[in-house]
Amino acid sequence: MSFFSEFREFAVKGNVVDLAVGVIIGGAFGKIVDSLVGDVIMPVIGKIVGGLDFSDYFIPLAGQTATTLAEAKKAGAVLAYGSFLSVLLNFIILAFVIFLMIKQINRLKRETPAPAPSAPPPTPEDVVLLREIRDALKR
Repeated sequence: MSFFSEFREFAVKGNVVDLAVGVIIGGAFGKIVDSLVGDVIMPVIGKIVGGLDFSDYFIPLAGQTATTLAEAKKAGAVLAYGSFLSVLLNFIILAFVIFLMIKQINRLKRETPAPAPSAPPPTPEDVVLLREIRDALKR
């Protein structure tokens, strides 16, 4: 088997295709969660704590006096803990949503009814006949 035919066989297996679809959907879902956190949740949290924007929370490590994160990064190293908080919140939301999805899938798997116990199969005719002969010989 040539290298290319072996690779083609591997690439078209169901698991590889399913994984590719999962990665693409996961990437798109990640963007939705990023937008939810960055555009909806963090501004609300910022408003609650006094109108501050978490994305500009940083500690200058090179003695910068910049007021925004972008300016501080241009001037040297910074510890951007506000960005980290946003990414951490992203992760927590994404992990929670995945947990709920897996929990729902597991619940649906458990709800599938088990096959009802069926009546025992009828006894074959030859066995019935042999039993009748046995009983007749006992008499």
